[in-house]
Amino acid sequence: MRTLAGLERPERPGLRWAPPAQWHVTLRFFGETDVDQGVALGQRVADAAVVGEPAVAELGPALAAFGRKILHAPVSGLEALAATLDRATGEVGEPPRPGPFAGHITLARNRGRGRLDELVGAPVAGSWKVDEVCLVASVAARASRVPNRHEVVATFALGTPA
Repeated sequence: MRTLAGLERPERPGLRWAPPAQWHVTLRFFGETDVDQGVALGQRVADAAVVGEPAVAELGPALAAFGRKILHAPVSGLEALAATLDRATGEVGEPPRPGPFAGHITLARNRGRGRLDELVGAPVAGSWKVDEVCLVASVAARASRVPNRHEVVATFALGTPA
């Protein structure tokens, strides 16, 4: 993550950089869940972690954008782990995304009319071992100018019985 931390973060109207503490790769998005669904979800993620295997996440090769709104760093190497989670949790929350897994770390959100063009394409490379998965909750901001934050609810070691 030092690679990402070392990237230039130009100040632009409407551009909000995500703090490093909020960087993560979403392997499976569940949407809103109630307490009972959350408990079931936690158990299924724990079950998936037991059969999941550690992986090496690969960052890059270059920064990219989703439209004009989101600057991100692509992440590969987690496809098998994402598929394991999809199979284990497919009946809880929103359905798994269609198509192949495309991992990324969101670096900035563009709320203005500016463009991300000069940031897109900057080379970025790195790798790290992934040996756990976290169940994360998105906590809504109380003010419109404050971004939502992500909080870890539970952490599960890969390949280890819960």
